[in-house]
Amino acid sequence: MTLTATEHKYVQLDEHNVPIIKGTTMKVIELINSQFAYGWSPEELHLNYPHLSMSQIYSALAYYWDHKQELDADMERRFQLAEKLRREAGESPLAARLRSQGLLK
Repeated sequence: MTLTATEHKYVQLDEHNVPIIKGTTMKVIELINSQFAYGWSPEELHLNYPHLSMSQIYSALAYYWDHKQELDADMERRFQLAEKLRREAGESPLAARLRSQGLLK
């Protein structure tokens, strides 16, 4: 895998120009999604991702804020794709069975 340095010490771009946290395979966007989904502070991110140093976390957060528009658009694109795939897949057999038993609305 070819990595390209960025102006952020702990963030590199992979061969697809996706920002990842240096020394890991974790994408910056994954860390940001965790922060948005759970409202975690940087310290809570560290508790939940102990393999990341606080420096890596703060560097990834800074990268996000410096590239917010681009990364927000990528998150929205990923969400729309996931929604499309979910709709195309239809209801799972388990959900259908639970619905028929009145256990799901």
